[in-house]
Amino acid sequence: MDTNLEGFKLRFAEINDVSLILEFIKELASYEKMLHEVVATEEILRESLFERKIAEVIIGEYENQPIGFALFFHNFSTFLGKPGIYLEDLYVKPEMRGKGLGRIILSFLAKIALDRKCGRLEWWCLDWNEPSVKFYKKLGAVPMDEWTVYRVDDEPLEKLATKFLEQ
Repeated sequence: MDTNLEGFKLRFAEINDVSLILEFIKELASYEKMLHEVVATEEILRESLFERKIAEVIIGEYENQPIGFALFFHNFSTFLGKPGIYLEDLYVKPEMRGKGLGRIILSFLAKIALDRKCGRLEWWCLDWNEPSVKFYKKLGAVPMDEWTVYRVDDEPLEKLATKFLEQ
């Protein structure tokens, strides 16, 4: 679909975009100094995104060249009684930043959220990523300072799962 910026289009990813999506994930992880944490493969992404349909991906193309992506999925707010959209990743190639492409992608996600009767669009941002923090605040995003993110994965996740069966 065309956007209000000439030459910039957005589209939902298709199964033949799996290698491109993985490439963008690795570029983002490298920027975030977390490339060593990427274990996703094309097979895993194909299954998760296109067979199980756990998440959705938007591809941004400028002058017919892929320049970024957004990966998102639905969550649910019990307080609102409505679904929300959680933006897992937003990435625009460094040489394409500053042109308003990220703002357009977020605007499109906000439109999807409203069209789907969602109450929120939310995401995390690394504290050290000052350019992104400024960008998000400029859009009206509010940091949730009073909340701490908790995570259980790998061995602790497996250990916690076994607690379900213990008496």
